[in-house]
Amino acid sequence: MNSKEGNILVIDDDPDIQITAKMILKKNYQNIDTIDDPAELKKIDNWDFYNLVLLDMNFSPGATSGEEGLRWLEYILKQNPAMIVIMITAYGDVNLAVQSMRIGATDFIMKPWNNKKFKATVDTGYKLSLSQKRLRQAQSTKETLARDLDQSYSQIIGNSTIMKELFRTIDKVAATDVNVLILGENGTGKELVAREIHRKSERSGEVFMNIDLGSISESLFESELFGHVKGAFTDAKEDRMGRFEMANKGTLFLDEIGNLNFPLQSKLLTAIQKKEVQKVGSAKSVSTDVRLISATNMPLKSMIEEEKFRQDLLFRINTVEIHIPPLRKRTEDIPDLVHHFMEIYKNKYHKDHLHIKSNAIKELQKYHWPGNIRELQHILERAVIMAEGKEIKPKDFILDQKKTIETNINTLNLEEVEKQTILKALKKHNYNLSAAAKELGLGRTTMYRKMNKYEL
Repeated sequence: MNSKEGNILVIDDDPDIQITAKMILKKNYQNIDTIDDPAELKKIDNWDFYNLVLLDMNFSPGATSGEEGLRWLEYILKQNPAMIVIMITAYGDVNLAVQSMRIGATDFIMKPWNNKKFKATVDTGYKLSLSQKRLRQAQSTKETLARDLDQSYSQIIGNSTIMKELFRTIDKVAATDVNVLILGENGTGKELVAREIHRKSERSGEVFMNIDLGSISESLFESELFGHVKGAFTDAKEDRMGRFEMANKGTLFLDEIGNLNFPLQSKLLTAIQKKEVQKVGSAKSVSTDVRLISATNMPLKSMIEEEKFRQDLLFRINTVEIHIPPLRKRTEDIPDLVHHFMEIYKNKYHKDHLHIKSNAIKELQKYHWPGNIRELQHILERAVIMAEGKEIKPKDFILDQKKTIETNINTLNLEEVEKQTILKALKKHNYNLSAAAKELGLGRTTMYRKMNKYEL
């Protein structure tokens, strides 16, 4: 142990005990504070200052029952439940020792003591206090990182009927511990749904571990998921935990599970069934307790018929299936999504003055969105970056017009017909105003006036 570390508090009404404790401990500990009246404990403001307390069992003249010490032990642990407390007594009462341990004492010292044994007991208690402190810090760090990571992901936005039904399903599933399979096109937010299930589950205080199975090579699959021991293969220079072990007590999200080949599916199935993994190069198995959430955009049931996916694996991973709708089937949510992402990108690129015109949002609602929400984010971010004025207009979006939902131009409303005709001319000429006005037979001034009228 390094010299001059730690803070010790000695509570004993015997001056000789106080002096002896200081003499034995002063070489190794930063502070050895002593008090002879335990009532002084009520004046301590910062209980985190001390690593360890040495507490006498009796203080009143003639007292031998140890009741005073037990009472003050309870007081100390109430102030700091993690405090290491070592009891001191001149009477070898085993029942008293057991009672103090039940309350929360760490150890018990008889006086007169052997100096070496006394110091060894204190050193052990101090090391235990450091270990517990590191454990608390690690837990706090893990929780903070988990919260920060979770906050870096956008919340699920949607007020449409189909999304309200999705939210109800998430709430029902989160309350259980069943395995979940999330199905949906690319960009629909499968990981967001998985994180929401975790956040609302009883495992929310534990880790959420995600892994993209589609990006793992066959040679690294077992090492990534199950871990390996030093020397298991050429580059295994140290022991390594796999994702199953890292996610123990928490949630493991297996994204792109449909990309696994048959041999790898078999290995994954074995780990799920046995609830244990075997590290590469090790003969021992490690038990795991994870909540499994899987996701894919591939048609697993059709793949089973084609013998590309194991039916028994599908049974294991889809106790409950959740289908995420594509954006084109919930276009009424687009305005809320647009405003949400606009705020993010306005702040990110320091363009608080920007706002998006209502006709621009309507233009986005006509689009087919093959890339779903991810594509919407990309288009909005680009529009914010490239915007030069205070407004984002339809012309600021680069959309594949072949995938735009056609507007019914068979309306008898003349203004709507004129608006759609002007819009088509603008799109045809890539918003070249002169060319569009020429094709429509309008002057530039008239063209500007009509564009303002229809907010184009």
